[in-house]
Amino acid sequence: MQPPSPSPTTSQSASLIKRLAGPSTGKAGLATDQTEINRIIAEASKGSQFYENEKRKDKDLTDRIMRILKQRDEVCRGVDLGKVEKTVDQIVQLESKRDLSQVIVHVDMDAFFANVEVLYNPDLTGKPFGVGHGVLSTASYEARKYGVRSGMPAFIAKKLCPELIIVSTSGSRYMEVSGRVMAILRRYDPEMAPAGCDEGYLNITQYCNEHESKPEDCVREIRATVLAETKLTISAGIAPNKICSDKNKPNGQFMLPFNRGAILDFMRQLPIRKVHGIGRVNERLLESIGIRTCEDIHAHRAVLQLMDKQFGLHFLLRIYLGISSNVVKPHQREERKSIGAERTFHPIHDQQLLLKKLEEIAGALENDMAEDGWSARTITLKFKLDTFQVFTRAKSCDHWIVSKEDIFSIGKELLQPEFPLSLRLLGLRATKLKDLRASESKGIKRFFNSAQDSARKRLKTLDDGYENTGTEAEAQEASAGDFLDDSMPGFHEHDEADDILSQQRWEGHSEDQIEADPSTAETDQAESLSCPICFRTLQTDNSGLNAHIDFCLSRQEILKVQIEASQATRSVPRSHAASRKKGKHKA
Repeated sequence: MQPPSPSPTTSQSASLIKRLAGPSTGKAGLATDQTEINRIIAEASKGSQFYENEKRKDKDLTDRIMRILKQRDEVCRGVDLGKVEKTVDQIVQLESKRDLSQVIVHVDMDAFFANVEVLYNPDLTGKPFGVGHGVLSTASYEARKYGVRSGMPAFIAKKLCPELIIVSTSGSRYMEVSGRVMAILRRYDPEMAPAGCDEGYLNITQYCNEHESKPEDCVREIRATVLAETKLTISAGIAPNKICSDKNKPNGQFMLPFNRGAILDFMRQLPIRKVHGIGRVNERLLESIGIRTCEDIHAHRAVLQLMDKQFGLHFLLRIYLGISSNVVKPHQREERKSIGAERTFHPIHDQQLLLKKLEEIAGALENDMAEDGWSARTITLKFKLDTFQVFTRAKSCDHWIVSKEDIFSIGKELLQPEFPLSLRLLGLRATKLKDLRASESKGIKRFFNSAQDSARKRLKTLDDGYENTGTEAEAQEASAGDFLDDSMPGFHEHDEADDILSQQRWEGHSEDQIEADPSTAETDQAESLSCPICFRTLQTDNSGLNAHIDFCLSRQEILKVQIEASQATRSVPRSHAASRKKGKHKA
């Protein structure tokens, strides 16, 4: 069998046009053929800083693809690909992972931000409008008919739809409504896993068994309940695992038959871009070797085996077979790796104004860390130039960082050597975290160990999608010793245009802040219980009381760490970053 001939790569102009179209070209409500829309977007973008930056990224990716194709030809030269295919076909461990016993539901709110805005302003009903500032975070379905979508600069959206109404984001509204929706979903699965402020996964197997309900009827009930209590519509996909998504949006549901044949048929026709974890970059990389649908994975399995380090054969084979995790579990607190805040704004070049903006962000990060009970050793500065290029700088300290003063001081130290700058985004992120609540395991918490796990489960996070680069299955299966990969190695994408919500940070609120004090939530068996720390009388159950005690104790621990950090700051001279030559940034 001869090695495959080089696949013709997409021309740079065509790939650039596709890139300029943005990350959300597959959103519900958009036209099937977007050729003319994409042409208008490309023409309207020409000459802008955004266009030049996207052009540079496209060229870099094209060069990368050419290197991959060259490597493919080298590893395939003289190899019997038929024999390699037989080797791949003998991987039987994958089928042993298939489990058809669980009913997994992926729920997704329809145009969430836009529909929430309509609730508060009924005059927007039936009108084309977008939500955002500078870059849209979502668009109404009326606007989508014109090609307007999330991730699109407002000036481009106006070109497509001159009568478009631009509405500013309302973070507090979205969080409040999101919390109500998640509370409804937890009635059907207390361990449901939020995958964003407007979507999540549920395992309704137990609920269906206990209520003698069919999965489709149960999901209809969920959707009807959300509509009745929030006046918002929700779409859902039902499957034996997490593979089913937006097959029937908006305001619909789809159930994949629970048998191997139906799952294989569903996956074979699925475009590779529809797979969770494969974004625009990975889409182009896979297309360059001939993989456009999940069915193509099997056809090119020999090449994927020979280039396993580049593409991750097991991950892609699992996609082709429709084998995915059916473990639904909220992110655990101990899995938290970072916490951050950032802001976008119209380009600013004045140094003092930028430092003032940085100080505001430092204050927001301090609030998030304090309320959630974290301290950190490392602070990372992120900044985006007016040319849309993004850079990061970081510094680690020998003491725990908790205060706004320390955060701002480090951020300023990292930013000042880069001046003069014209920036459109600034962000600060704390890493190498210390969980201040975990350090309270001694003392009074020993009396509540029996209820501790359930209390923590109630402290679920609404992952806002800002930094969601991994998957729940990745963490869960890694902890179980699973040998299978859940992502393409080396190709973890973080495309700025795919990270829209980070550009409208919810008034400083972070991922773990949505339910900071669950003791105030209603419970099925609420009673009057007294907190031994603050002596408040709470209407809650034992789990809620324990969570509240965690919250109170964390305040004391935070205060102690602040004192230690303050003392360390006075006694240890602050190191200064080495001077850099201005204008020479490393991405």
